Order: sequence, then C-alpha cells, then structure tokens
Amino acid sequence: MGVYGHAEAANLVYLGLYALQHRGQESAGIAVSNNGKMHLEVGMGLVADVFSDARLKKLSGKMAIGHNRYSTTGVSKVKNAQPCLIEYSGGAIALGHNGNLVNATEIREELGSAGAIFQSTNDSEVIVHLMAQSRGETFADRAAAALAQVKGAYSIVLMNENELIAARDPHGFRPLCLGTLDGAFIVASESCVMDLIEAEFIRELEPGELLVINENGMKSFFPFQKNSISQCVFEHIYFSRPDSFLFGHQVYTSRKLMGQALAQEQPVEADFVIPVPDSGVISAMGYAEESKIPFQMGLIRNHYVGRTFIEPQSQIRNFGVKVKLNAVHNLTRGKRVIIIDDSIVRGTTSRKIVRMLRDAGAKEVHVRISSPPTRFSCFYGIDTPTKEELIASNMDLEQTREYLGADSLHYLSLEKLLEVFGEDKDNFCAACFSGCYPVAVKEREDETKQLKLFG
Repeated sequence: MGVYGHAEAANLVYLGLYALQHRGQESAGIAVSNNGKMHLEVGMGLVADVFSDARLKKLSGKMAIGHNRYSTTGVSKVKNAQPCLIEYSGGAIALGHNGNLVNATEIREELGSAGAIFQSTNDSEVIVHLMAQSRGETFADRAAAALAQVKGAYSIVLMNENELIAARDPHGFRPLCLGTLDGAFIVASESCVMDLIEAEFIRELEPGELLVINENGMKSFFPFQKNSISQCVFEHIYFSRPDSFLFGHQVYTSRKLMGQALAQEQPVEADFVIPVPDSGVISAMGYAEESKIPFQMGLIRNHYVGRTFIEPQSQIRNFGVKVKLNAVHNLTRGKRVIIIDDSIVRGTTSRKIVRMLRDAGAKEVHVRISSPPTRFSCFYGIDTPTKEELIASNMDLEQTREYLGADSLHYLSLEKLLEVFGEDKDNFCAACFSGCYPVAVKEREDETKQLKLFG
C-alpha cells in the first residue's frame, strides 16, 4: 500500500495493512518520508504485533508505503521484511513488492559480481539495486529502467524522499488499484483497503502501467513492451478477499459462480452442502443454490489459531486440523454430505477433513473442488509447493479419491472456471492447472523451495 499527500499517511497505511493481512502474515513494515528524511519500521508477525503506538509515532510524514510479507523467495527473517530501504549516492529508495521475479537469481549474481552488497535474500531487492545503478535522470526513469530488466510478476510501490511510484508488470499477474482521499492519492493491492479507510476507489492500474505521484500531481506512463495479459486466476479462487474488486470482477461473485458451475458440471445426491471454512464458503453457497441442496455450516472454524501452535506430547489424531476445524456431529450424523473447498494441494488436510466427518457419523462424504487439479507449481507469487508434492501431479482422480477416503471426488474443469469471467476469460494465468507459463521459468533448487502454507 502507498499514500501520497496525507498528514496521517502512516496511520492510513497501518489501517490498510489490516485489510491486507490475508495477503501475508510473516512480517509487516511501513516506510515514511518526512521533510526529505526517510524512516522505516519493520518486524516479524502480524500488523497488530509489529506496530505499537510508540512505533507509529516515529512514522510522521505525508508520504508512506507499507507491506505485509508472504514469502515465495528468501528465508523468513526480519532482514527480508518489507518495505526494504536502501541508501545510495542519489539518496534513498524504499520498496514494497507483491509477486515473484523469475530472473532475480541471475540479476543478483551479476550485481554481486559488480560489487553490489545485498541486505536480504529476497528477490525484490534486486530492483532497488538496479535503480541505484541506473543512469536515468529522474526517479521514474530509473524505476522504468530497472523494471524493464526483471521478468515475472510484480505489483510494486516505490518511494524516494519526494515521489511515490506504483507499477504493475506488463502481464498484470498481481492486482493493484488506485484511490483518493481528501486530495491524497492511495494505491493498494486490493480495493477492500479503500473501503476501510473510506477512500474513493478510482480504478485498477493497467498491466504495464507506471504511475508517478509527486507535488505536480499524478502522471501515468506505459514504458514497458506490451505482453499478453495473464492475471492470476488463483486470486479469485482463494487469495483475495471476497469484498475486493479486481481484474474487472467482484471476487465474491466469481466464487459464487464457480460453485454454481461446479454443481452444473458435477452434481450428486446429498442431504447437505458443507463448506470448508473460510475459503470454501461462497462457492458452497453457489453450489447449494444451483443444486437446491440445503447449505449448512457443518464444519466450524476456530478463528483464533495462528499459523503455528505447540502440539501436545500426547498424540491426538489429526490434531493440526482439529484445532482449526470441528464437525457439527448432530448435523452430520447419518447424512450424505458434500464438502466444498477451493483447492486441493497436497491432500493431507482434505483427507483429515473427510475422516473427521466420517467420525462425526456422516454416511457419505462427497468432495467437490471449485477449481481444477493443481498439477504445477506457481512461480509468480502464489506459494504452492514443488510439483513433486502436489497430489494431482502424482495421482489420478480415482487414486486421489481413494487417498482422501471420499465416496466421490470431482474438480471444476478449467474451461468452466474461465467461463466465469465471460469476455475476459483469455486474460488469466492458469499455469498452476495447465502448466502453460506466460513467462518462461528456469527451475532452480533455491527458487522452488516453498513455504508449505497450503494443506
């Protein structure tokens, strides 16, 4: 998120990061510029954990950028938290980056050979080093020159002492939008930020667009070579908030249409449709509405569980899932249930959920997934495991159904998924399902070690 021209820039960014917490829980940070001086505050953990009143008071100024990190490259340490701030002969640059650069390792090696000293191990830092080495006359020139050299996915905010830059890569993999509040300009990954801070949503940045915001106002440029639009379809399936509008579509509507399409394509007789909360809820509503089978919250989620927790020494079966989810026994006992989830990655969590419902007395458990089988890794900023760890890459449909212990298993087809977006269906990247990568990827061991965030 970025704010230009507001007396409470850092406080607005702080609030905006709350709205974007779902996009990253590993670390959080805010950088400000105040009368030509830049200051950065970062830390590990959630926004609420990182920013105390004392820390926020250090962040005065009318320009600020912020970031919640969810790493796809670089170890989980505070040195990799963003925004990153680098000082060089021309001043200082702060950067917040959503996405993944597929040629970062090669650029990093070249810069290192030329004497560049890196403060972190994440891919984003190569951009500020490229800017520092650029001979461009303006901040915008240096940003454009640096971004022209990287390949992959980036939605980015950049800040020096006096200007704010926001840009989307030419393929438009990741979202970025523009708003205004009391004469100030706001940029953010999702439109739900504008709702929270009561800013006016203006529009989404276009793929390949670079915005420069300074004392003269805002200017839009398209400095990069045009490419096919390849917006990440997984943003609509899982990653973005349902109340956000991105890639020209409301996420809530997309997910409901996916559920309806799944019911049309893969019907089954049952007593209830049950979502896997929270990501499966809206698709399950669509499935229930289309199939005329009652919707029930047969699985209850504990919303107070963090990403990590201490497992007791006594071996409680399926502890990891049970601490987050529990079945409503009186509802499911003796019933035929359909469970709806957004995706299956490794299959371990889905298998435990099926077993949990059977232990709760369900007579039949049918699994329906509102996306196609995930057979390929993502290299553009969604943190999927390596291909070898993906269950759909190693088992066919029947083998997966047997592994899960379900009575039936079906996925939404890629064709039906993309039809949800109407005339825009060709503007989406579905490489995790199809293996057709819009930007060529050279797989390297250090680039394919993933964080294993999905079950």
